[in-house]
Amino acid sequence: MPLTKVRNQGLSFTSGVRNLIINGAMQVAQRGTSAVAAGAGTYPSLDRFKAWEDTDGAFTVEQSTTAPAGFTTSLKAQVTTADTSLAAAQYAQLSQQIEAQNLQHLEYGTSGAKTLTLSFHVRSSKTGSYSITIYKNDSTEYLFSKSYTIDSADTWEKKTITITPDSNIKASGGAIANDNGIGFYVFWNLAGGTNYDDATDNAWSSNTSHFHTNSQVNWMDNTSNNFYLTGVQLEVGDSASNFEHRSIGDELRRCQRYYCQIVGGGEGSAANKNIANGSYYTSSYVQGILQLPVTMRANPSLVHTTGSNYYGIVGGYAVRTFNNFILDSFSHRNAVAIYNSGSVSGTQGDGGFLYANNASAALGFDAEL
Repeated sequence: MPLTKVRNQGLSFTSGVRNLIINGAMQVAQRGTSAVAAGAGTYPSLDRFKAWEDTDGAFTVEQSTTAPAGFTTSLKAQVTTADTSLAAAQYAQLSQQIEAQNLQHLEYGTSGAKTLTLSFHVRSSKTGSYSITIYKNDSTEYLFSKSYTIDSADTWEKKTITITPDSNIKASGGAIANDNGIGFYVFWNLAGGTNYDDATDNAWSSNTSHFHTNSQVNWMDNTSNNFYLTGVQLEVGDSASNFEHRSIGDELRRCQRYYCQIVGGGEGSAANKNIANGSYYTSSYVQGILQLPVTMRANPSLVHTTGSNYYGIVGGYAVRTFNNFILDSFSHRNAVAIYNSGSVSGTQGDGGFLYANNASAALGFDAEL
């Protein structure tokens, strides 16, 4: 069946999925919308967008309502500690990792390898030359680097970059494994030391240090520097189509394959919020089973805040509290079991429900790339 489009106030809504980027309009922030410090490969705020920072400075990431026409939210990065002179191996970046199974139609590793177009809206207080990098790490590792310019400070600009496969990508070393690992890293380079210079602009390279040319700005050089990003789309073809606006429910489900927040984080205060039905497995331990809303990419890990009496169980005509949970080894991609790590005192077999007993409690499950 061919794709069908409905146009509404200049926006394009399409049945089917063109955009390989998840949460490109920056609407989903399960972990929370507030500013969180970036780290060396962390998901500080918005779903599916990772921050990388290894400098003598620091920056934060948050969801912002500053957005171009047709969008309501963006990712905002803000320098909080400046580094005016980067060491050779230092860097600052944003990225999204794309699951390899979602890239098989690109036919990389064959003569039919498809051309891609990356488009996005960007805004920064610091003008100059920036760059994006596509990093393909399956089979032979290859990087594609392309510079772009932010021409006017504090002004939304749309950038479009075409990524054409070369002879190396069309050869067997260009193949992307058909698995649930990382097929592509898509990087937005904010700063980088000389170890990452000397990329040939608009070309693929087998040198996996060639992230950008030596014209890349040092965005980390001033605490007044910000960087906004939204409307990110990666699609097959040699030109950019209108952004594929997906429903918030659809976008959330796509994000939940990689991370699923149960309480806290972007859900707001966790105080007195239900987590799962529970029971006393013994008189000292309680357990709960959660059916996850979607099948996750891999068996997830438990991510939660801990503290004195952060969690509890209501059951057996009593309320009993404890500090944290442990993920049971029987958990899998569709359902998880959790139990308390410290003793409580109840009656084996009694039922109840597990809940968050503190506003600062947060609990989620992580299967990120």
